[in-house]
Amino acid sequence: TRTTESYGVFTVSQPIVFTDAVASLTNRFGYTDSYSEFTDRTTKGFSNRLSLNLNQPLFTYNRTKLQLKELELALENARLNYAIQLLSLEKGVTQAFYYVYQQQQSMEIAREAYQNMQQSHEVIKNKVDAGISAREEMFQAELNLASSKSEYENSQVSFENAKDDFKIIIGMSLYDDFIVLPNIDVDTVNIDVAFAIDQGLKNRMELRQSEINIESAQFDLIQTKALNEFKGNLGLSIGLFGDNEKFGNVYESPTDNESVSVSFSIPLWDWGERKSRIKATEANIESANISYLEEQNDIILSIRQVYRNLLNLRNQIEIARQNVKNAEMTYDLNLEKYKNGDLTGMDLNIYQNQLSEKQLSYTNSLISYKLELLNLKIQTLYDFEKKEPVTPVQSIRK
Repeated sequence: TRTTESYGVFTVSQPIVFTDAVASLTNRFGYTDSYSEFTDRTTKGFSNRLSLNLNQPLFTYNRTKLQLKELELALENARLNYAIQLLSLEKGVTQAFYYVYQQQQSMEIAREAYQNMQQSHEVIKNKVDAGISAREEMFQAELNLASSKSEYENSQVSFENAKDDFKIIIGMSLYDDFIVLPNIDVDTVNIDVAFAIDQGLKNRMELRQSEINIESAQFDLIQTKALNEFKGNLGLSIGLFGDNEKFGNVYESPTDNESVSVSFSIPLWDWGERKSRIKATEANIESANISYLEEQNDIILSIRQVYRNLLNLRNQIEIARQNVKNAEMTYDLNLEKYKNGDLTGMDLNIYQNQLSEKQLSYTNSLISYKLELLNLKIQTLYDFEKKEPVTPVQSIRK
């Protein structure tokens, strides 16, 4: 006997979320060419089987609902990760921006120091030429001038390097230029630490991610409990079958096909596998709950630390501002002494270095305060300067 057969199957299936059933429409069309040596007959013909089927699981959990929920949580978790990366990017760009500003201010301070040294050099040069001061003072003035010029040039190099690094971060052409004009003034920002903690606990995306981990662990427990479980399946099928040598007459004498099937899976003994897996999964849930509580405590601690840092930085800013004023007055007074010959060039250089140090310290304290405010915004997802919440996820939900 020789049989040649070709066929094609077309199936459309639709899961039913509410009951976890699957409804499907199946059509199987085929052609058969069979030759029998015993009867010396050749049989050819077309056949088609069309059926509507329903498979309904029994005595088990709804797998379709669980899979949909897992996909929803996975999507939400991906959005949260994206939003966290946005905040991290904002922090990195802001830090790079203020670093450029810091280098710009360092360059301005070095330029001012260089100009002061040029002025004092000119003063001592005139005094030496007039025979009022010793030539050794001229040597010290030239050394101070060269040192301040070198520091100014070094600060220019650092500033240009910082600008290039910032251009790379923001995707700006290296051949374009920019000027940093930040709003560095520190206004008094009243912060209620209790309100800040409430905002952090309500808005922080890491907490929601911990909740997602707990829910995922609970889903794992459902699946684990379904191992070696007693379950069943109900199958319903209604269809038509027809065959004929001619394609157009396939359903000339159709045959009805209806079937109902019920099957059960009854576990006998799994040697404690299911029980052990359930205990392991329950331990994972407990671990996820502990991680959630630890994340809450970490958020509270971080916000409290940032709040204390802000209070301390406000005091440091006032101190640094007063130090700059004192250093400026001290330098001006000693510059007059230097002009009058009551102070050496080496001593004047010390006062100039003190002034530059205080100016740079003041700039750094302002930058630190701004960065700590940004840190508080990230920790609480609330902008205390604008007095409005921060919603980084909104842009990716549109």
